[in-house]
Amino acid sequence: MKQILQNLKTGDTELIEVPCPQVTPGHLLLCTRASVVSPGTERMLINFGKASLLHKARQQPDKMRQVFDKVKTDGLFQTLGAVRAKLDQLLPLGYCNAGVVLEVGAGVEGFAPGDRVVSNGCHAEVVRVSKNLCVKIPAGVSDEAAAFTVLGAISLQGIRLVQPTLGEHIVVVGLGLVGLMTVQLLRAHGCRVLGIDFHAGRLALASDFGAETFDLSQGGDPVAAGLAFAHGRGVDGVILTATTQSNAPVHQAAQMCRKRGRIVLVGVTGLELSRSDFYAKELTLQVSCSYGPGRYDPEYEEHGQDYPFGFVRWTAQRNFEAVLDMLADGRLHVTPLISNRFPLAQATEAYRLLGEETVSLGIVLQYPEILGAPDAALRQQTVVLAPSPAPPHAASPALPVIGVIGAGSYTTHILLPALRATQARLKCIASSGGTSAAQVGRKFGFEATTTDVASLLADATINVVVITTRHDSHTHFVCRALEAGKHVFVEKPLALTPEELEQIVKTYTAVHAQHPAPLLMVGFNRRFAPQIQRMKALLAGVRAPKSLVMTVNAGEIAPDHWTQSPQVGGGRIIGEGCHFIDLLRFLVGYPISRVQATMIGAVPEAAVRSDKMSFTLAFTDGSFGTVHYLANGHKSFPKERLEVFCAGRVLQLENFRRLRGYGWPGFKRMHLWRQDKGHRAEAAAFIQAVQHGGPAPISFEELVEVTRVSFEVVEAALR
Repeated sequence: MKQILQNLKTGDTELIEVPCPQVTPGHLLLCTRASVVSPGTERMLINFGKASLLHKARQQPDKMRQVFDKVKTDGLFQTLGAVRAKLDQLLPLGYCNAGVVLEVGAGVEGFAPGDRVVSNGCHAEVVRVSKNLCVKIPAGVSDEAAAFTVLGAISLQGIRLVQPTLGEHIVVVGLGLVGLMTVQLLRAHGCRVLGIDFHAGRLALASDFGAETFDLSQGGDPVAAGLAFAHGRGVDGVILTATTQSNAPVHQAAQMCRKRGRIVLVGVTGLELSRSDFYAKELTLQVSCSYGPGRYDPEYEEHGQDYPFGFVRWTAQRNFEAVLDMLADGRLHVTPLISNRFPLAQATEAYRLLGEETVSLGIVLQYPEILGAPDAALRQQTVVLAPSPAPPHAASPALPVIGVIGAGSYTTHILLPALRATQARLKCIASSGGTSAAQVGRKFGFEATTTDVASLLADATINVVVITTRHDSHTHFVCRALEAGKHVFVEKPLALTPEELEQIVKTYTAVHAQHPAPLLMVGFNRRFAPQIQRMKALLAGVRAPKSLVMTVNAGEIAPDHWTQSPQVGGGRIIGEGCHFIDLLRFLVGYPISRVQATMIGAVPEAAVRSDKMSFTLAFTDGSFGTVHYLANGHKSFPKERLEVFCAGRVLQLENFRRLRGYGWPGFKRMHLWRQDKGHRAEAAAFIQAVQHGGPAPISFEELVEVTRVSFEVVEAALR
């Protein structure tokens, strides 16, 4: 199927072939019939992409502060690489979609294949959307008109926040698509409306919809116009639907409001406020969040948890329903808002027009009409990206052939560059949505991309499976890949619970009863870092027990982030802290015999967020290591610091850049220009073991031990 993507680095748009997504629980699969280009949001994204790196930085001062903090801790080269990698990605465009249901996922009720629905799906021939962001289209509403529903819901949510009553005077500043729909919905509420804009055509449309208008291009004072519109008493409310960096719209809105007037920001404007504008009149200013309650809430959008109707009358989905009812009743008209129509094949021309800052309004993308079941090309779950290479010469050992499951940020920015450096053959990459895998596959030269993991595992030419999906799926994919006879590299953690770990042990044991047996590797990269290797070599000559102190300035992560969920991410100790358990285990070289742990805060709260904790590991040789894993530090402080004390000597490693030795004969320091956490050496060691039949770089027994200890750490902290 085809999808529109934007290059975040250049701003260019592309129409590319991607695999059809798979339906998942709580979601629907839709065949698109029409979608609308949002001129405000999508033009802003294109302009951002076309801007220089310096201009991008100026537009995001908060991100720049993060960059400066990263330079202090990780160095300039590492930071620049991270910034370029972040920008070197393709962004799916669009959120105004009308189509037909193809498949219904588990747990979805009220929808069936063949239903016409609207959703916030992107510009693609097939989209996967949450059941809470889909609504059936009434019989009297065309697909083209229905595609405006999400934009209408944005307008409606702004109106709900301004709380208009019959006869009130409301000003709408900015008469783009959202502004003109806002005018119509306010008129349906029984309000008198004043529309303000620069463009004569948009002002004429607002007038046709029953609003009075004020043309900014003709000069004059919009504040005076607003006061005159409200008979000199001040307007009851102002809805700002404009997109501008200027602070003038908010300042003017405050001046034209009556005492205790309401201002709602739906668009994007400057927000340098004057206290005096708001103080004397006790004005309220509220920012509207997209389509309404539920937007950006993972429980609502991803897991299908609706808000109780009696307590949250208007959710995002119910706002969609209200807009469709207005379309069906003829109280909301969108046909006059359509300025251009383009077939999907000419989508890049539509975005060229959008980027020219012309006075275009609604750009509708038209999709090929599919009669009956969608054709095979549209539902294709595997897309060929490049021809397969010629087979290797018989005299040379064949390089491993890799299939990757997962195409997230870590995979793209860290792991795949390391795997590509090994010269292994990158055969296929899979993701459930298809878009991310298609982007990554093109970038790294994969031969194919797919949304069908079963076909990847069944491919006899693939002998290595790399798993980089969310943590709760690791055990499932590890067991399936081992049973398929593949060598497995899985990102940490290996498992989230003792039961999952036992399942892996049983599968591994059963598979290893066969010959030859596949290798299993977990991405504990830090033990492969060059400075850690040097520390290991130095410590090997010391027989005395060691004391190790690992300080991890982990940084705050939002409570609702998936890594914080015990069921999905395992929490931060199981999900990330296992790295440092493995690192200390490697440096000491002896099994862990005992665990102690304590965490900040009351146990019930801390149990949900185990990200402020200290734990101590005792080893069978008498050594001990303490890990301070803390999320309450400052970003400018080094993220990782390791100190080792033994036999009257000290080793100190700061952020995998500066290693110092105190009291070590012949060793004082080992500093690096660029941070190196061992990813490339780790990948090389694993691929070499696969290619030449050597033992796994980390023994299976150690992988199981480290994983089990991560569970024990969390349990000890909760006692």
